[in-house]
Amino acid sequence: MDGTVLVADDDRTIRTVLTQALTRAGCKVHATSSLTTLMRWVGEGKGDLVISDVMMPDGNGLEMLPAIQDKRPALPVIIISAQNTIMTAIQATEADAYDYLPKPFDLPDLMKRAARALDTKRVAPSVPKPAVEDAGDGDDLPLIGRTAAMQALYRLVARVMNTDLAVMITGESGTGKSLIARAIHDFSDRRNLPFVTATPSDLASMEGPATILSRARGGSILFDEVSDLSEDAQARVVRMLDSLTDDAPRVMATSQQDLMAKMEAGIFRQDLFYRLGGVTVNVPSLRERVEDIPLLTDHFLIKAERDGAPSRRFSKDALEMIRAYSWPGNVRQLENTVRRLIVTAAETEIGRGDVEVVLGNQPEIEPLMGGGPAEKLSASVASHLRRYFDLHGGVLPPPGLYQRILREVELPLIEIALEATGGNQAKCADLLGINRNTLRKKVTDLDIRVTRRRKLM
Repeated sequence: MDGTVLVADDDRTIRTVLTQALTRAGCKVHATSSLTTLMRWVGEGKGDLVISDVMMPDGNGLEMLPAIQDKRPALPVIIISAQNTIMTAIQATEADAYDYLPKPFDLPDLMKRAARALDTKRVAPSVPKPAVEDAGDGDDLPLIGRTAAMQALYRLVARVMNTDLAVMITGESGTGKSLIARAIHDFSDRRNLPFVTATPSDLASMEGPATILSRARGGSILFDEVSDLSEDAQARVVRMLDSLTDDAPRVMATSQQDLMAKMEAGIFRQDLFYRLGGVTVNVPSLRERVEDIPLLTDHFLIKAERDGAPSRRFSKDALEMIRAYSWPGNVRQLENTVRRLIVTAAETEIGRGDVEVVLGNQPEIEPLMGGGPAEKLSASVASHLRRYFDLHGGVLPPPGLYQRILREVELPLIEIALEATGGNQAKCADLLGINRNTLRKKVTDLDIRVTRRRKLM
């Protein structure tokens, strides 16, 4: 890399780390903990790149971006922030930041982005973007998270919010699909126009689409759970989309169903599928962002306290149990669970026992293998083992627990591996990484029935 980088952050450690890394990469670095100093350097023509925190002792780094753009339109600015909300990402995009990264950031990733920024000659926008209106602190939007999956979601939302492309928002129930649609509208150029949610009942009659268009008036239309639309309703939506003019409303849709599979099965219209799929935004499940759970629980505790609920906090063991649960209802289920625990917990600190009582009456699904952090399987096993001990009411389980647990794990593992390999013991042994004779002995000892799949001609 070649160039001069201006670093503004109130954390001395971050300034030191960035200075050392950028210097080793061949850059000159000026670092400061003051936005005033940063703006003076910018005004003096120093720097080829700015890396700035948001919350600084003498101001807000995002609020300085318009002033930097006025002084030096081609100077790229990378924003780094511990405020890991969708609003921060959107505000950074609206303010024309070159890039945005959450804290804690990955240093090699930041260095790659800095290198690209130094190599890119930016052109000042010909038309200034509208400023984000005051939307409070974003506490009504539980779209928070520092995981890579959520940060990628934020960036995609920020990129598409001012386009006219149709947006398909997919994800499991309770992940916040409708909130994403609302955020795209509320922070877009259409924010002062209506936001209309179209339901199947709105499309039950021939006049339904025309009524929806007249209500939207150039704003945004959301077809919530579009996979639930009847065949007739789908046909009406297609005709409506084909009749749209240049000043038509923005179209979005949500679905927790696999629309591709439904289309291939002839249940969902192909022409509607492609008309709604201009951009696909997938909202990750809570199982895919386990590291965000403490952030979300804190958010819900603070929100409830602000609404008049008693102050609560989670013990370390309680939080570990919450992290180990599979959350089939995702963020919505987590919020409802936290609200219930606030009411039912007898002490200020919500303990493991309180969580066990609440989660014991709720459904659970197995974690998705390979769908998220590597500790998911171990966390699930730990959760089941703790429940096994808890069932004995403080009395130790019978002796020989180690071999019993190994057998409980070994039996389904071999059965599933044999099923996956079509009953071929050679392939199964290779998959498991054990000797074929060892596998045969285990099959006999565990009394596993081996069934070979027949090939269909």
